[in-house]
Amino acid sequence: MSNSTAPNHSARSAQTPDDRLIVALDVPTALDGLKLAEQLGPQVGFYKIGLGMLTGGGLALANELKSEHGKRIFLDMKLFDIGATIEAAVRGLAAFDLDFLTVHGDPHVVRAAAEGAADKPLKILAVTILTSLDRADLDAGLITAGDIPDLVCTRAARAFEAGADGIIASPQEAALIRTLPEAAGKLIVTPGVRPVGSALGDQKRVATPAQAIADGADHIVVGRPIWAATDPTDAAAKILSSLP
Repeated sequence: MSNSTAPNHSARSAQTPDDRLIVALDVPTALDGLKLAEQLGPQVGFYKIGLGMLTGGGLALANELKSEHGKRIFLDMKLFDIGATIEAAVRGLAAFDLDFLTVHGDPHVVRAAAEGAADKPLKILAVTILTSLDRADLDAGLITAGDIPDLVCTRAARAFEAGADGIIASPQEAALIRTLPEAAGKLIVTPGVRPVGSALGDQKRVATPAQAIADGADHIVVGRPIWAATDPTDAAAKILSSLP
């Protein structure tokens, strides 16, 4: 969905979580993730589980949060392989009743993932350029020349054309992507979101939660500023209260 059709968030019930915030469970094990989710309680309804927790019980945690706690789940696997392998992997993951899944934004990968998720509610999100990368990193990887915002927009448009339900991009590119004709009705999910005063960590292209939403993001992903906070519940509440 685009921001033009977004619901009135100011009218949200206190009992209904604002799912624009996705909390990244970048903690060592599923038990740690479950403990954090229980601590955050009903104010957070959407969680991201990534590769870092895959061997620590990530899929089991996804199932438990979904089936027993009614949470939405974003599985951040950033899949990349030949088409047949991607299609098979996504078809298997789609059986877990997940909400979002990331794949790399190369068109052949996106097309295969869309085939694998066919007839399932799973949304395929294409990664444009990782928010931890800058132009020097792209040069080292032999990526084509050009400004990062231009490359991100090009990759986003091609991913949408290949069947992506949405894209992953830094908040600094969200506004540009939202103007693309191909972005109509599509999701923009932004990691690299840091509240004012937070350390950048491994992110290089960042914005505040409020700015990311104002610039066209449908969802923001926040990890370390919440789970590493002295009071994660308060940290999440402050981010939620800052959203327009």
